[in-house]
Amino acid sequence: MRLKNDEELLAINLLSIALMLIMFFLPSNILRVILGIPFVIAFPGYALMVALFPRRGDISNTMRTVLTFVLSIVVIALLLMVLNYTPWGIRVETIFLSICIFIIVFSTIAVYRRRVLPLSDRFYIEFQFAKSDWLGRTRDKILSGILVLTILAALGTLGYAIAATTEKGQKFTEFYITSSENKTAGLPDNLKVGEEARVIIGVNNNEYEVVSYRVEVRMNNVKANEIDGILLEPGEKWEGEVEFTPQLAGDNQKVEFCLYRGKDGRQPYLEPLRLWVDVVP
Repeated sequence: MRLKNDEELLAINLLSIALMLIMFFLPSNILRVILGIPFVIAFPGYALMVALFPRRGDISNTMRTVLTFVLSIVVIALLLMVLNYTPWGIRVETIFLSICIFIIVFSTIAVYRRRVLPLSDRFYIEFQFAKSDWLGRTRDKILSGILVLTILAALGTLGYAIAATTEKGQKFTEFYITSSENKTAGLPDNLKVGEEARVIIGVNNNEYEVVSYRVEVRMNNVKANEIDGILLEPGEKWEGEVEFTPQLAGDNQKVEFCLYRGKDGRQPYLEPLRLWVDVVP
């Protein structure tokens, strides 16, 4: 039996979209693992393989099977690398959304490349159920099957690890300062003794839990101001104005903005942000 007219690519695309919808609307850990395995172990590699080799005689069927799984590993690794440098980060949703987009794009390319070929030269999946095929397996086919099973096991482990360990993605807190004009170039650097300076503090909670923050302003290692009770929900951002007033004249005076997690935090949660200001009498 042979699948005709790009049926397998259409089925992969429809299944990918359906699984994506299920992933978003039924966010169960077990369900994510089960539904994520086809994405990881076969779909991206198969779409890319057909796009690269649309002609039936380009490579052997055994090589196509191996490439399907090997290319899936490569694709997932590259997508994770790219996602790590994006604002969205490595999360279950971003991983499977990027895989789905990859599958759709390269399936479209594969369909186009296959349709420009004569019908007799196009590669399609074939299933043969003749009894002699099962009884007459050669040693090479057995070894190829073992190789495929090994790759499948490795990819299944990778799929489970991705789905299980990236449920919440990377946890972090964003901490920054800007001027009142929202430009870092406008931060105060020249002040007079007793002159009040103002900056805007920003905190963005990406810890996937409710977090209480406290900001302390220190000038020359002496506490100058404090903002307490910054309680943020997951994904919530807070910005507020904070003032400090220099009491002594001198060049290159250090102003530190320290972020603490929790009311009783004794050590800064992140590396303090620093300004250097010149203070005249």
